[in-house]
Amino acid sequence: MFDFQDLFQWDRFITPTIIKTFYWLVIAVIVLFGISGILWSLTAMAISPFVGFIQLLASIASVFVGIVFSRIAAEFILIVFRINEHLGAIRDRDGAMR
Repeated sequence: MFDFQDLFQWDRFITPTIIKTFYWLVIAVIVLFGISGILWSLTAMAISPFVGFIQLLASIASVFVGIVFSRIAAEFILIVFRINEHLGAIRDRDGAMR
């Protein structure tokens, strides 16, 4: 985790430690919107069964797509920070050789 002092110092990034929390919050929001879409499509089936069924399929598909894209975005952010760490290690190693 990170200390409260890390918020005011720029020696350490806090994003890699809190990105997992944001990821799970995004997943929760996606699932809530998916449940809302499923309920909305079930009420739409009373008016038009075909349109309601299409909305149901779209709601389920959008939940899966949202989860996959949020995972990709979280991994991309973590990769950027990991690249920064590796470049710093290379810089430190090359500086010690000289």
